[in-house]
Amino acid sequence: MNSRHPPAILIMGPTASGKTAVSMALADRFPVELISVDSAQVFIDMDVGTAKPDRETLARYPHRLIDLITPEERYSAARFRHDALAAMAEITAAGKVPLLVGGTMLYFRALLLGLAELPQADPALRAAIDAEATIHGWPAMHARLAAIDPETAARLHPTDSQRLQRALEICTLSGRKMSDLLAESESQKPPYTFLSIGLLPSDRSVLHERIAQRFDDMLRAGLDEEVRELREKYDLDLRLPSMRCVGYRQVWEAQDGLMPASEMRDRGVFATRQLAKRQITWLTNSFEAEHFDCLDPAMPEQIAERTDAFLSS
Repeated sequence: MNSRHPPAILIMGPTASGKTAVSMALADRFPVELISVDSAQVFIDMDVGTAKPDRETLARYPHRLIDLITPEERYSAARFRHDALAAMAEITAAGKVPLLVGGTMLYFRALLLGLAELPQADPALRAAIDAEATIHGWPAMHARLAAIDPETAARLHPTDSQRLQRALEICTLSGRKMSDLLAESESQKPPYTFLSIGLLPSDRSVLHERIAQRFDDMLRAGLDEEVRELREKYDLDLRLPSMRCVGYRQVWEAQDGLMPASEMRDRGVFATRQLAKRQITWLTNSFEAEHFDCLDPAMPEQIAERTDAFLSS
């Protein structure tokens, strides 16, 4: 490695793009250790709906930053950055290469570019934003954000209430664009030479088919039962980040009669496809990554060859 910085590898991509399989194939061939970059897999007992690797797989391919907190707790991009950098330092000190894999693009961005000093949450302001959204709808709040911070609005879905609320809160409290504050954090880049790999579909309709198949597999594997067990074990509500995760929210709403049970599957698939769309937008617009077609059967070998060249350079 012709650099004063040690190497690290990033495998980024939308849901159902084959990230986990690629990372495990690389672990079979190279001296890497895996770090999960997934805001849902940090939750203990949330296994089926997060597509978390099973125990046998984790025993063979250990992943750091999985099963960190209960579904009652919250995990932030700032905490991820701290935890990921600590894990990377340990892996590097052991003579291995950190391989970070996942689909939470905000976490990748926090790792690569750092985090600006953002205002703390203001419960009263959040309540006011929620009240306004109740009257006018989140798409209207998205339009409001677009008027004051178009760059941030462009990467958020018009119904992504959690992130829209936070962006509006930051702009109001700081008097500045959230995008400007985040840009100031770029001086916090970590001391690594990165190989950034993005998995993107050459045919999005095929990815959509994969997503539908995966959601059906989750339902067959007991997602409904998992949500019931979580609700019995923990003090949860739909406002918590854990229960806002795609799949969990739709199942909860069906269980409580907030949507017809007959619509739950299709709504879950649609929400997952929307998530994948946002992930692809992040990946194509916000990262300097080498893109590989996740639908190409030769993709794993192509990435292995690129990794070999990277680690040998």
